[in-house]
Amino acid sequence: MKRLLLAALAGLVACSAATQVTQPTPAPQSSPPVQSSAPSVLDSGIDVVEAATMEMPDAAGQASDGATAAAEPAGPSACPEGMKLVDGEYCSEVEHKCVRSWYDKSNRKTVCEEFEPWARCVGTKVRKRFCIDTYEWPNIKGERPEVMNIFYQAQVKCAAVGKRMCTESEWTMACEGPEMKPFPYGYVRDATKCNGDHPWDEPNMRLVAKRDAHELGRLWRGVRSGSQPDCISSYGVADMPGNTDEVVASEHFGSDWKSKYDSVHTGGPWYKGVRNQCRPKIYTHDEGFYYYFLSFRCCAEPDGAVTDPRTPKQIKANWSFSRVERLARFTVEQMREKLELKRQGKCTCRDRDILCKTMCGTLLGPNAVDADPHAPRP
Repeated sequence: MKRLLLAALAGLVACSAATQVTQPTPAPQSSPPVQSSAPSVLDSGIDVVEAATMEMPDAAGQASDGATAAAEPAGPSACPEGMKLVDGEYCSEVEHKCVRSWYDKSNRKTVCEEFEPWARCVGTKVRKRFCIDTYEWPNIKGERPEVMNIFYQAQVKCAAVGKRMCTESEWTMACEGPEMKPFPYGYVRDATKCNGDHPWDEPNMRLVAKRDAHELGRLWRGVRSGSQPDCISSYGVADMPGNTDEVVASEHFGSDWKSKYDSVHTGGPWYKGVRNQCRPKIYTHDEGFYYYFLSFRCCAEPDGAVTDPRTPKQIKANWSFSRVERLARFTVEQMREKLELKRQGKCTCRDRDILCKTMCGTLLGPNAVDADPHAPRP
């Protein structure tokens, strides 16, 4: 078990350098040690293997008809119901100045508590207009964010409702707002506004890999979507940094380390001593990674335009969406059937049917207890 934790920790030391801090503060690093692995037998939940063993798509093709449904606007709105419009300029590199910080020994990083109340764009500005879910999947206020999905499963879930994975720049822009703030609520860090700073609780990696319901319930420190009234960005998007970490789609196409995977992590989880800001990213987890604090939300094109459910990398490589469905182990149509059952309160699964529970979002055991984001931290 120590070998698993050390191996995971070794792979989690790289974050985005897209935020410049004018104090000698180390770039935000990763969350506490985790295991990067892809499911081998999802329906049994017994073994996990490296995602590199998955067969990668090599055939040309377009997205399947069932996966390219348009995200239709609701009434006069530019976005479907439950989504927020983000329209403005995104800056590729932002400068902030940290004026108060502390060092976390457990995660070996400096956490900035307060920035000077300004931000300077020192990169390239790009006009963006898109829709993003107000909350994490299933995008329902009062529900728990769903965790334990691999990248492709999250992608199929978004496609099942006519949406797609958000890109890393879209997520960042929606979080920091037009003022390019380091936190959605401003320039001074507050872990009670966006649930964070909980102590590390020694996950049993073997049980997490098997998706053991009781262990996942024990480890849960999240809060319900929409229960943090101060954790809302200037664009009206809720619960972005802190609480659960989120996975987004890469926009890097070079040969550097940031371009290796399509999967990028953003926001930071509920633990102490991790990146709980808008801009820092983790680029070291493959598409087969899943974890008990990792969730996602969906994006879509605005103004009733058709949304392609593939990621920028998949579009460039001319993937067919059927390949994504195969890697997810379920199709868009199968996911839509589960969503309808869930709407009726009938999305039930056998105890060992891990794939069914993943689709229904019922992997957490009944022992899971929501955190109090306002409780004092140790």
